[in-house]
Amino acid sequence: MTEENITVSDNSDLEDGGNPELRGYLSKWTNYIHGWQDRFIVLKDSTLSYYKSELESNLGCRGALCLKKAKVKPHEFDDCRFDVSVNDCVWYLRAASPEEKQQWIDVLESFKVESGYGTSSDSSSNGGGLRRHGSATSLQSTGSHGRTARRLAEKIAELDTYNELLSKQAVQLQQYFDMCVANCPQINDDASEAIDAVKLADGTELSQQAGAVRAGSASFRATCGATLATLQHCAELLRRREKQARQAEELYMALKNQLTEARLASKPGPDHEEGPHSTLPDDEFYDAVETGFDKMEEERCARVVPSVHTRDQVELPPPAIDNRLTVHPLWPEIDRISTEQIQAAFEGVGGEIGWQLFAEEGDMRMYRREMEVDGMVTDPLKAMHKVRGVTAREMCHYFFNPRYRYEWETTLETMTIVEEISSDALVFHQTFKRIWPASQRDALFWSHVRQSTDNTYAVTNHSTTNVEYPANTSACIRLFVTVCLACRSSWPAGAAPTRDNITTSIAYCSTVNPGGWAPAGVLRAVYKREYPKFLKRFTNYVVEQCRDKPIAI
Repeated sequence: MTEENITVSDNSDLEDGGNPELRGYLSKWTNYIHGWQDRFIVLKDSTLSYYKSELESNLGCRGALCLKKAKVKPHEFDDCRFDVSVNDCVWYLRAASPEEKQQWIDVLESFKVESGYGTSSDSSSNGGGLRRHGSATSLQSTGSHGRTARRLAEKIAELDTYNELLSKQAVQLQQYFDMCVANCPQINDDASEAIDAVKLADGTELSQQAGAVRAGSASFRATCGATLATLQHCAELLRRREKQARQAEELYMALKNQLTEARLASKPGPDHEEGPHSTLPDDEFYDAVETGFDKMEEERCARVVPSVHTRDQVELPPPAIDNRLTVHPLWPEIDRISTEQIQAAFEGVGGEIGWQLFAEEGDMRMYRREMEVDGMVTDPLKAMHKVRGVTAREMCHYFFNPRYRYEWETTLETMTIVEEISSDALVFHQTFKRIWPASQRDALFWSHVRQSTDNTYAVTNHSTTNVEYPANTSACIRLFVTVCLACRSSWPAGAAPTRDNITTSIAYCSTVNPGGWAPAGVLRAVYKREYPKFLKRFTNYVVEQCRDKPIAI
């Protein structure tokens, strides 16, 4: 954890027992379109506030939560995420590392413990900080519990009867004791003058009362025993009543928590993201992805296109393989895969291969074969198209050259040339714009352009590895791709090729492993929608770029 990312206050208030303060950047989930965004979070004076950036922290916060009634909950699956909620208001927060997340949670929880509103397991079992009252209050507040309540009422009635009996029996015994005192008025504490109980009982009046006294004493003893037994029974009933009240309270809190979770689940949150634990239905997942693509298309249309296009003739694909490539360690793989892809590109789509036509528009035909690997859709795709007015060499030039990629690839966020092998082979690392709720993707691949027979040029891209660009070590999931754009030009026999008479047949083949979970139906729906748009957008871009320029065969 870096100091610039998170800061704990060291002011004198803390030394005097004041509340802790914490500030730093966390990712906060915003909405369907924007997903996670970095926000500057500040904990101060029992309030958790957030700002768009630290520079705006003096301009007023964008939102705040009172921690005295907040609930802090680490996420079940994401080691870097925790949620802070007050009733229906939830902040989904994500730290850069599990250690940073734990520091935030520890400070928030320590604050809540000091304020008496802890969210520990003890308090959560007691209603999330609600104080449980004593037995008497519970009896009054929890209502009737059927049989237990009736039996308790019966026992209380018995105690009333025993109290009446004990009062009468105590009066009888007191009268007998008063009679004894009357017969021996000069009794003192001297041992020599001790009362002779036998002689005293031989008295005429006292002897007449002896039988009644013995009977009264026995009744008194029996009544006291029954009273104690009834009191014990009442105590047991009260304990049972208290247990029932506690169970009813726990059931109420459990149902309340379920209702809160159900209410929160109905709101769009980060748990709807891509992943095996996603709670987002396939149709809503697709709607969200479609919205993301539409936004990218709007941004592309709003982009200002340069009025003058330039094309360096030297950067056109060379007619022969660069010698520097043939001595590179990747050459055997590049040569083998490129040869296989060019050969397969113009093969037919009939027979037993299983190609299915899924999109058709003008000269464009798009086919696919349904295939899954480890539960992930890896459908091979093949598009056949014809474009007039451009050559195969020009088409591959714009597809291969990184100078133009940002102009026609709308999903591209960053592009890095990892290695320049030769004039006809490069190694790229690309990250693609995240389209929520899908996770962000990146790809590491070599790209090779070459000439083949019959006025054919082709660009082949294939995933590779590099120790400086390891897979799945950041927020991105690594894509694995094999893509081939094969182009073959033709013009009337005996005529010179011109913009007016040249036609280029295009075969675009693609096999993409998404690298992570995504709904199969959604992926196939996205392919059906986006691949035709991509190919049409790219070919139109090349036609526009080549307009009024010398033809390059």
